[in-house]
Amino acid sequence: MKKVVFASLLAAATLTTATSYAQSAVNQGAQAPAAAGQVQMAQPEYNAYTNATSQTDPKAKAAALESYLTTYPQSSVKTSVLELLMGAYSTFDPAKTIDAADRLLQVSPNNIRALAVETSLLKAQGDQATDPAAKQAAYGKAAGFAQRGLKAPKPAEMSDADFAAIQKSVNPYFYSAIGIDALTRKDSPAAIAAYESELKAVPIEQTQTPGPILQDTFFLAQAYYGATPPDLVKCTFYATRTANFAPDQFKPTFQPLATYCYKKYHGNEEGYDAVKTAAAANLFVPDTLVIKPAPTPQDYVDQTLASTPNLDTLALADREFIITNGKPEQADKVFAPVKGKEVRITGAVISATDSSVALAVSDEAKQGTKADFTFAMKEPLKTVPAVGSTIELTGTFDSYTQNPLMINMTGGEPVAKPKAAAPARRTTRKR
Repeated sequence: MKKVVFASLLAAATLTTATSYAQSAVNQGAQAPAAAGQVQMAQPEYNAYTNATSQTDPKAKAAALESYLTTYPQSSVKTSVLELLMGAYSTFDPAKTIDAADRLLQVSPNNIRALAVETSLLKAQGDQATDPAAKQAAYGKAAGFAQRGLKAPKPAEMSDADFAAIQKSVNPYFYSAIGIDALTRKDSPAAIAAYESELKAVPIEQTQTPGPILQDTFFLAQAYYGATPPDLVKCTFYATRTANFAPDQFKPTFQPLATYCYKKYHGNEEGYDAVKTAAAANLFVPDTLVIKPAPTPQDYVDQTLASTPNLDTLALADREFIITNGKPEQADKVFAPVKGKEVRITGAVISATDSSVALAVSDEAKQGTKADFTFAMKEPLKTVPAVGSTIELTGTFDSYTQNPLMINMTGGEPVAKPKAAAPARRTTRKR
């Protein structure tokens, strides 16, 4: 009988078929052996085991390990051999790597490294998939293995320090897999929780260099933007942090979301440099970062009324804005000066009959292809204007509704187009 001292998996394996983040994490975790012990073996089995584990070429090693498992299916070192087999396959065959991980989990359901490999390769499949259903399915499977990995207990034969070292290596991309699955399913709270846990689980320098962690920082920004309601401040911060540390050629990919969230919250780009400074210096949003929100529509109404003592001078667009967004008494206040007055209005025809014409007059109404003025015609129209055409009508302000906005005009009449001047008669001078 021979004694064999064995250490578990991936001592020299690299997950070249998975994402670089997962490769790094698994490799680091593998540097600390999960267990070491002595097992009694008969001489033939010992020879086969030694031959298989001493192979340096990954393909030869995988073949020898497969042969060993076929010959000794109940081997007392089966778990260790499957770990080595998974490591060998990981260098050249993703499908067989997953198969080896599946077989390993059948005999060791809580094997954290097998769970990490499954998570890594399935997430990579999701990243590469172009079909949305296939992408979501791969992400869902990866997230399932990741959840198991986070809950995996320490093996009895492994020291606390070794298990903690493995967890430190693999937990970040367990969180990454859970995060992308949740983000793809539009579960913003779950995505936020996963990505923030990932950022807490890695050294700060990994969050400042191009790679999966920085990409996930941008996904965190997207998760905050997709939340209900959107958290525009945190969207701004994490998208800005991503853009700060991204290579120059990728900054245009990340910066637009940062700028959009900032302007949507603040109203313009003024003061954005303070966000860039804070995002460069902090991993999470600091309490010292204060972004003033843009004025609300009601704020604009109050400011406009306070700065316009003579309401007769209000521009039509401002009058419409106040009627739409102000309090009922404020809407009445700005409509009163024009009620009963006749004006000319130009707009795009939304609908028309011979007795009524609905126009889109404001820029917002034109953009939304919706009417904000309705003219009751003084006399039936001889020619009904075409929808989409631009016309000019005179009419008298009569009434309005606030929501949806509609200003009702009476006495509508088309504005006659000026007749073209007759061409000047050319006279011929006699010589």
